[in-house]
Amino acid sequence: MTSTLRVGVNYTPTRGWFHHWLDFDLDEVGADLDSIAALGLDHVRVFPLWPLLQPNRTLIRPAAIQQVVSVVDAAAARGLDTSVDVLQGHLSSYDFLPSWVTGWHRRHLFTDPDVVEAQEQLTAALGEALAGRPGFVGLTVGNETNQFAHPYHPDHHRLTTSDTDVWLKRLLRVAQAAAPGGLHCHSFDDDVWFRDDSAVTPDHAVRHGDVTTVHSWVFTGVSKRYAYPHPAYGWFARYLVELAAAWSPDPARPVWLQEVGAPVPHVPAASVAEFTEQTMTNLVSSPELWGVTWWCSHDVDRTLADFPELEYSLGLLTADRQPKPAADVVRRLVPELRRRPRAHARPAVVLGGSSDAAIQPSQTAPGSALFDRWVRLAEDGEPPAIVLARDVHDDQLLAARGIQSLIESDGSRIW
Repeated sequence: MTSTLRVGVNYTPTRGWFHHWLDFDLDEVGADLDSIAALGLDHVRVFPLWPLLQPNRTLIRPAAIQQVVSVVDAAAARGLDTSVDVLQGHLSSYDFLPSWVTGWHRRHLFTDPDVVEAQEQLTAALGEALAGRPGFVGLTVGNETNQFAHPYHPDHHRLTTSDTDVWLKRLLRVAQAAAPGGLHCHSFDDDVWFRDDSAVTPDHAVRHGDVTTVHSWVFTGVSKRYAYPHPAYGWFARYLVELAAAWSPDPARPVWLQEVGAPVPHVPAASVAEFTEQTMTNLVSSPELWGVTWWCSHDVDRTLADFPELEYSLGLLTADRQPKPAADVVRRLVPELRRRPRAHARPAVVLGGSSDAAIQPSQTAPGSALFDRWVRLAEDGEPPAIVLARDVHDDQLLAARGIQSLIESDGSRIW
C-alpha cells in the first residue's frame, strides 16, 4: 500500500466515444488529456476495443497496439500514468466481442481452449508493448468481464467458480510475465459481492491479481432501497472498499476504487456535486485504498444514439471539454485526498459465519442488516472496518488493519 492516494479518471474520448479507435486522432486525444490533467489528476484508465485489436483469432493488429502505446505516451507527457484494459468486453451497456466468438462462430469466452489461448496472446502483446514505458501502471484483464457469466445476460456464458479460477490465473500470469512489476488485476461489477449465484466470488476478487478492484454504482442497489439524500449514497463507495478489504486474507492487499460515478437521476442532477464531495471525502481515511478512478472523464456526446440516459452525463467534463461542477469539486479535493492520514485505531463490524462458505454475499448487500448498521456507524463517527468471523481471533491481522474493537451482528461490542 502507498501512503499517497492516487486520484484519476476513466478516459472516455470526446470524439466518437470508444469508437474513436476507428478514426484515431492523437491530437484529439491530446486535447482530451490536457483537460484531464488540468483537474490535477494523476492517472487515467483506457479502454482499447477487443474486436479492433484482435479481429481474427490469429491476428493481432500492430497498428492498433501502437495506438494504445501512443495514448500511454501522450498521457505520460502530461504527467498522467495509465492503466490499460485488455478485453473490451463490456462498456456502458454495450458488448464488444470479436466476430470469431459470436454468431455462427460462438465459442465460450472463458473455457474454450482456442479462445483463451488467443486472449493470452493479446494480453502478452499489449503487456510487451507497454512494459517499461513511462507512466504505464499495468493491465486489467477486462471491464466487468463477469457480466457475460450472469444468468440474466442475453448471451450467457455459463461459468463455474473453478472455471473462473483457471481463467484468471492464466491471463494474470501472462500479464505479469509480459510486463513484470506492473499492477495487474481483473475487474467486475458488484454482483461479485452481493449475489449468491455469482460465478465470480469475493475469493476470486481478493486472491487474483495485485490489487482488489471495486466498482461503485448506487443504481445497482442503493437507489432501489433508499431515497436520496440517504447517507447510504455518500458512503457506498467506502463500504465497498471496506468489504473488499474484509475478504482478503492479506491485510496489506490494496483496494482500487476503479469506478465510481454520479448517475442521474439516481443521484438528482442538482446534487451531483454534493454527492461527489461526500463520496470523495468519505474515502479519505481508508487505509486500504490505493486509488480512486472516477467514471468518467467526459460526457458521451448526445449525437451518439441509444445509450442509457444516465451515460450521457457521467463525465467530470462536457463533450466540449468544459469542467462541470463535479470537476470543480474533484480539483479542489485532490490535494486533501493525497494528504490523507494513514490508518489509525478504529472499530470493525463482524461479518458472521463459521466459515467463508457460510457467508452469503446477499447478507452484505444494500438493505441488509450489516449494510444498514455499517452506514449508521459511519454516520456516527469513524467509518468502521469489516472483519470476517474467521479473523476475529487473528490478533496479527487485526493489528495490521488498525482494528481496536469488534462489533457483533447485534450491535454489541465483543472486544
